This record gives sequence, C-alpha cells and structure tokens, in this order.
Amino acid sequence: MTDRRREKLLQVPRWPTRDEAMRSLLFSPIQVGPLQVRERTWVPAMVPWRATEDGFVTPEVLDWYERFARGQPGVIVLEATGIRDIASGPLLRVGHDRYVPGLGKLTETVRRASNGRTKVLIQIIDFLSIRRRPTKEKFFGQYLVVDHDYRRRMAELLGEPQWIDANEATFRARLLALTEGQIESLLSERDLESYRFGFRERVTDVHQPHIRTLPDVLPKLFAEAARRSIEAGFDGVELHYAHAYTMASFLSALNCRNDGYGGERENRVRLPLEVLRAVRQVVRSQVALGIRFLGDEVIASGNRIEDAVYFGLEFAKAGIDYLSISKGGKFEDAKQPKVGAAAYPYTGESGRECMPTTSMGPPGPFGRNVPLAAAIRRTLREAGYSTPVITSGGICSFWQAEEILRRGDADIVASARQSLADPDWFRKMRLGLGHEIRRCLFTNYCEGLDQAHRPVTCQLWDRLDAGGEGADIPRTIDGRRYLAPPWQPPAAAEPSV
Repeated sequence: MTDRRREKLLQVPRWPTRDEAMRSLLFSPIQVGPLQVRERTWVPAMVPWRATEDGFVTPEVLDWYERFARGQPGVIVLEATGIRDIASGPLLRVGHDRYVPGLGKLTETVRRASNGRTKVLIQIIDFLSIRRRPTKEKFFGQYLVVDHDYRRRMAELLGEPQWIDANEATFRARLLALTEGQIESLLSERDLESYRFGFRERVTDVHQPHIRTLPDVLPKLFAEAARRSIEAGFDGVELHYAHAYTMASFLSALNCRNDGYGGERENRVRLPLEVLRAVRQVVRSQVALGIRFLGDEVIASGNRIEDAVYFGLEFAKAGIDYLSISKGGKFEDAKQPKVGAAAYPYTGESGRECMPTTSMGPPGPFGRNVPLAAAIRRTLREAGYSTPVITSGGICSFWQAEEILRRGDADIVASARQSLADPDWFRKMRLGLGHEIRRCLFTNYCEGLDQAHRPVTCQLWDRLDAGGEGADIPRTIDGRRYLAPPWQPPAAAEPSV
C-alpha cells in the first residue's frame, strides 16, 4: 500500500555519491570558537524524557545519545539541561556538582560511539514556574486570592451588596456557583488565564522578590552550570535564549520591566549579555560558547526579525562563538490544556512555526525558517563579524542543505526530526548511501510524545514487528516504544582513514 504521507515530502531525485559528499560544503570542516568541527552537520537539542525524576543521567539517556553519536554528526547538542537544583521531572540537570559524574559518562559515551568524530555540547536553561490547569473547585476554593476588590466586583456583578462583608467560606461557595460568563466578567485578565490555563510566572512579575532579583541571580547560576559542564567534559555550552523560557522572556518585546531590564531593546538584551559575560569568564576559550535564540516570536506584539538581527549583532559584539536560530514556541498563543495538564508552548501558531509539518502551506516545513538565519548572518557579515550561524527547520536532504550553505544563508545546518527518524542519515550521505535513509514524515508524532511527557522516539521505529526487524532493538524504559535500531555500513563504504 502506498503511504500517501510520503507524497508530501521534499522531492529528492537522487542522493550524492560519496565523492560528491566529500567535495561538498556540508561535509567540510568549520571553526566554531576554539573547536575544529569536522563537518557542518548538527543535531540540535531534543528532550527525550529519559532522565530520573531527580534529573540524573540514566542508562536510557546514555543509549539515546550513543545512538545519535553512531551517526557521527559534526556536533550533538545535549537536551535543555536545568541550571537550578530544583524538581523538574525527568529532565536533565546541571544545578549541582552531584550531576557531573553522570554527565561525564555521557560525554565519554558520545566520543566513544562516534570514534571521536562528534563534538558534544550542552544546552543550559532556566525556566519559571508553571502550574497545571486547576479544577474549578480547586481554583476558587484554594488559589484565588479573595480581596476587597473582588468582593466589591462580586457585589456589583450580582447586584447583591452583602458579598462585600460575607465570610470567606460563603464567598468562595458563591464563586463556585458562578457561570462561565460571570467568571469571565469577574476575574482579572491574569486570574482568568490562571483559571483557564493554569498559573504561569512571568519575568514581569517584579512584585515577587524571586522574580525581581533574577538579574542578580541568573548570571551566577548560568556560570556555575557552565563550570560543571566543563568538568563533565563537554566541548561547548549553548545558552538557551529561545522559546517560552526565562531568557527568551527577557528578550521578548512583551518584557515591560521598568528596572532597566525591560522595555527598549537595549534594556531587554541587558541580562542576556550579562549572563553571556559571566559564562565567558568561566569557560574562557576552553570550549565553544553559543546561543540559541528566536528569529521571530510569532506572537502578537512579539519580537520580529528586526529585533533578532539587533540581538544577534549584540551577541557577536560580545564575542559569542556561534548563533543558532529558532522560531516561535511560546506560551502566549498555546492552546488551552485539559484540566490537570499544563499549557504546552508548541500548540499555537508559534509552536507550529517552531516545528512545522507537511500540513502547513508553502513551503511546508522544508527550510521554512532559513530566511531568519540568513538575515541575521547577512547583518553580521556586513558588520565584519564571522560568527557562525546555524539554521534548522525541515532540513532533510543533501541538496537542500548544500544549497543553504552555498547561498550563504547559514554556516551550519541542524536537523532534529530527520536525525530522530534516522540517526545515521548524515553518515549515510557522507558514505554515498543516501538511498538507505529513512525519511522523516514531518507529522510531529515525536512532538506529541514530548507534549505528553513520554519517552520520545520516531513513529518509523515505534511499531516495528517485534518478531522481525525489531527483535533486538532496545526499547524505552516503559517498554512501549523502540529506539532506532543499529546500523553498520558495508566495510567497503567506510574510508580507511
């Protein structure tokens, strides 16, 4: 039976011969800060949901990165790894020295599995608190702060003045009896959002001391995380300034802090630059230091490419070793979660642009975000900076990647979903075995697993016949999903040197 999903994929009339691959820009070396990277192939950070609940490396985490390393890309970036020593579920952490040994095993695993061909970087991240969407009973019974203003508004809404002086238990019981329309009229915009989506902290909540003091706290936290990363043997550190998280929120045009860290662009970039400088003092020139940030927030009143160009130039002036460009992935336009679930920043338009699928209009997912990286790179070159720029988003063929590099739209191409579909695809192209590549369908099956906080894998490997091709394939820790099976090229295909 014909798989009609494949009809929507980028057409690849043929794959390169080994000789064509060896003469290409894609498989040529590039200098990234102090690193000599063997080829311009890059596996960006992906969260696989395989760490312990305490944030430690597990055998399943090691298996995940070993599998990508066997594909021998130029660089693998470790998943977003938390800089704080706080509970955050099965996501890796680097917020305490006790995490260093496990991370050290991971870097050793990548080097061994790739035969030393692959550099391994760590992406470090800070994020603020977000709660699950509450039940109506929990929100009005526990979470909503009942103050005089709400008492007055309730009395006006219902035309019943007794609610101004009613005892709290009686008042809360009446709140539970309100219709959804009445609730919308009563609640403030922020409380209504917390009721419908779950409470979410913002960098603009400066009435909260721990939010107000973020500019004092974050540079040291990032710097300490970078120190531990060096001790664990990483070749580089990537600062996560993208999507829905703390540092991206400081860069955002929605950041209206009035303490010198919000408002105009030069104020919004202030803390990100302070973090960069603090980390640089720690890493010096020992390892590469990069930033992943957004070329477009894709939300109302958010940053656009003009803002990203400005930020990229400021980062280059500050001496960053590379810039990795993403797009969207924000909470502001996320879909309403079910009761008991948390909002997920990849469900609205900004999320679709972050991880575009074949269901989107032209050009579909294929190189959709490349123009953002191209604009940033062009500005850097015009200003005299040679900072490497990395692009990503639907890159899935040799000729597509090579054209991006030859046009000067980027210096390196990154591929997450195609690498998940076939962790060996870069290596297969390099060896002239492109016809063996398993192509990503760009349906975001993997993203659905991520949203559900389940171990991530590709749909191409998830339903193999356990008695056939999948007999010896390791599974995820829950036993329900396969990892990609091993692949070994024919002996004649692998160069002797």
